[in-house]
Amino acid sequence: MTFEELGVNEPLRRAIADLGFENPMPVQEKVIPHLLSQEGDVVALAQTGTGKTAAFGLPVLQRVDVDRNSTQALIIAPTRELCLQIASDLADYSKYISGLRVTPVYGGSSIMSQIRALREGSQIIVATPGRLIDLIKRGEVKLNDVHTVILDEADEMLNMGFLDSINEILEHVPDNRKMLMFSATMPAEIAKIAKKYMHDPVEFVIGTRNEGSANVRHIYYMVNARDKYLALKRIADNSPNIYAIIFCRTRRDTQEVAENLIRDGYNADALHGDLSQQQRDIVMKKFRDRVITMLVATDVAARGLDVDNLTHVINYGLPDDTAVYTHRSGRTGRAGKTGVSIAIIHSREKGKLREIERIIGKTFERKEVPTPEHIIEKQLYSLADRIERVEVDESAIEKYIPGVLKKLGWLTTEDLIKRVLSLEFHRLLEYYKDAPKIDFIDEKPRKEKKDRKDKAGVERTDAEKDRRTASKGMERVYINTGKRDGFYAGNLIEILNRFVGGKRVDVGRIDLMPGYSLFDVKKSDAKRVVASLKGADFMGKRLYCEIASPDKDYAKASTRRSKDKFADEGDAYDAFEKFKKRARRK
Repeated sequence: MTFEELGVNEPLRRAIADLGFENPMPVQEKVIPHLLSQEGDVVALAQTGTGKTAAFGLPVLQRVDVDRNSTQALIIAPTRELCLQIASDLADYSKYISGLRVTPVYGGSSIMSQIRALREGSQIIVATPGRLIDLIKRGEVKLNDVHTVILDEADEMLNMGFLDSINEILEHVPDNRKMLMFSATMPAEIAKIAKKYMHDPVEFVIGTRNEGSANVRHIYYMVNARDKYLALKRIADNSPNIYAIIFCRTRRDTQEVAENLIRDGYNADALHGDLSQQQRDIVMKKFRDRVITMLVATDVAARGLDVDNLTHVINYGLPDDTAVYTHRSGRTGRAGKTGVSIAIIHSREKGKLREIERIIGKTFERKEVPTPEHIIEKQLYSLADRIERVEVDESAIEKYIPGVLKKLGWLTTEDLIKRVLSLEFHRLLEYYKDAPKIDFIDEKPRKEKKDRKDKAGVERTDAEKDRRTASKGMERVYINTGKRDGFYAGNLIEILNRFVGGKRVDVGRIDLMPGYSLFDVKKSDAKRVVASLKGADFMGKRLYCEIASPDKDYAKASTRRSKDKFADEGDAYDAFEKFKKRARRK
């Protein structure tokens, strides 16, 4: 199939040939003929990077009447970045069509300059919802002559809370317009929009509903929670040509991971909602120009980013919504190229990973975190490859060669190579010297018979003993609240951040039991944590905390709540007991 056979006219074919387009992609083969020659609206389910912009852009451009100065096509996108990308692509496709104007309108930029551009006339408007509504209310955008409306990344717009805005915009366009909706997933809200505003829509599905891109390989590494950053660095070091987006769940994590990477010598930066639009633009320009090769971002900040040739998407924290994972992984493996989506998880995230597998219809490969030996070998071969492929400008360096040869001529080839490698990899070799494996071994230990007793003469299994034993370099801490109280890992982190002053506390393994919890902190932080949490409050319950003893029966201690076991709770305990006695006497 060729673009000519699809019905694309000669000026457009010439423009896309200049861009390197040879044969249409699957989504283009299905959508373009329908938009050019058939009635009815279209819902197209396709992953990011499958050629959607050309699929709707080429027929829209072909249907525009350049002799009319009114707006004839409206394209709505969720973010400023995607809005600008679509407008740029349409400008490239239409470079041989004189008199055709495409105007992007979006928030975070001067509205007056956009108004001036609109007053000059524009056949196609590409817009973000908020700014478009503002311009409609000002009377600067009139949609009476619109014959085509396109919602790009519709599911992203719903995730960002634009449903009411989309409804308001669609009230201003004619009923007889053609409408296209492109989405990577098909939530119920998309179906509702289709039912309300579309006329007998034809659905095109590229692949399977909600599935991940076929060109993306899904990998996960399982480590202890405290080792996630170490695993991230090893993944980066094991990929010398990495060009990646690293997704974090919160702005704080995003900033912290980016700062740590920069401190450790990586070309990285952060993208999150606390940045101004100007700061975001600067970061994105550096990333697109590959001045930085690792972009650490939240999902909200990264929505709508259109970056080509990503080698990796790294999930530093798994999203709660499976559709979000689909969007993340769809940013690599685009336009027929292959990509890798990596999840760095701890043992408590394994269930979430399996749910993602079920929804996207893909199986994650479990891999061991790259070992120091493998990383160094990979880096050495990468350097050798660069040396082998470098273009030598003889004329530029010719005059310096005799002096350098005189200086280094006494070295053998082997000596010279050794010195080059030592010079290039001194930091890496020092960093990984005696570095341990950091994979989490999650095979459940076989239950053994109760063949040992603690100091109180109570029998204990190995698994119970291990639960009360801290990891190497850590101290195990007991706290008198658990799952029965609605206490989970997130609550623990929250109260540590709230009550423990000074330097941030790094938390390791957490074991949540019905009536109590045990968790690891660095030995240097243990006393500070215990002192800070004693007497703190969680959901109206007074907390008690102590350094855990491997031989203590905390299950009994938590249910008994005896005042001699919890001396620090004595005042509150005594007062409560006296109150109960007085009540009974009355």
